[in-house]
Amino acid sequence: MSKEEFDLNQVKSEFSLFRNFRNSVNGFIEVTKNEKPMQTEVGLFIIGTIIIFFLDIGMGHKAILFISLMFPIFAELINSSIERVVDLVTLEYHELAKHAKDAGSAVVLVSLIMTGLIWVVTLYDGFIGF
Repeated sequence: MSKEEFDLNQVKSEFSLFRNFRNSVNGFIEVTKNEKPMQTEVGLFIIGTIIIFFLDIGMGHKAILFISLMFPIFAELINSSIERVVDLVTLEYHELAKHAKDAGSAVVLVSLIMTGLIWVVTLYDGFIGF
């Protein structure tokens, strides 16, 4: 790519909050359309949000549960980004590429475990109390 095709100063001077927001939304939509795990996590987010609405617990507990539902979505976006960059660099098998993808997958796993633990502790505290 030549300097005429890509000028970093030009990119910096064309900052637009609206354009950046649109790009972020497009990225979210692209990952959601093309990644089954993301579709599952968005589905769980929607179902979890509906469940939270009907729970007879305080608003603080509801806020904690709601925020925790976002962790797997964040993690899946990170994982999808890692996978796309690795695939951009090489389509051939490489041990480091495997490690990068496995690490991204581990982020998702940890976020799901963390969300589950948050739900258990928060629901216990909300209904039974410590």
